[in-house]
Amino acid sequence: MVKRQLFQIFLVCLVLFALAFAAAPWFAYRALKANARDQDVAGLAEMVDFRALRTSLRDQVREPPPPERVAGATEAPDIWRDPMGAMRRALEPFAEPLAPLTPAPARLEPYLTPAGLYDVVRGYEPGAAPPEPPPAEGAGRQAAPIREPWPSLRYWGINRTRFAVHPPGQPAEVSVLTFQRTALFQWKLVHVRLPERVDA
Repeated sequence: MVKRQLFQIFLVCLVLFALAFAAAPWFAYRALKANARDQDVAGLAEMVDFRALRTSLRDQVREPPPPERVAGATEAPDIWRDPMGAMRRALEPFAEPLAPLTPAPARLEPYLTPAGLYDVVRGYEPGAAPPEPPPAEGAGRQAAPIREPWPSLRYWGINRTRFAVHPPGQPAEVSVLTFQRTALFQWKLVHVRLPERVDA
């Protein structure tokens, strides 16, 4: 009788462990979203691989188009007029993967701030998300996390999981968030594939 009870307890523990193991990426997504919303920089440092994230965004986020030249304005300096500036621009792609040793290019900065990450994990371009609704009162406060939209699962693996998120009412503008396991129940955001609309 005792052996049977111990076996049942073992099975229950095994099922709970399997559920927690499988659901860990969803909890990581929720924790990342909460840390970004609440400007928790220390929490974001534990949940985001900023070096890998910068590398994933580098080829997706383009430099804004240069302003139209005014009549009589000189051209941008080249290697003959400004050799140091030309070398700096040429070496930028090699310097970006060395984060956090080098500053991020200006075009990537909005995506790496807490506010920008909060918009990205909800499927928006940084700065394009609508304002946050006021917090619910009473019993609605406890039910608010359940009513929030959850990401759809794109891929689940032992060490890598992908979620798809999009703004409400815009299912075509899908961002794909890739999380990688770093410990038994710990996951980090390592890659973001932006929707095709982002070209600046």
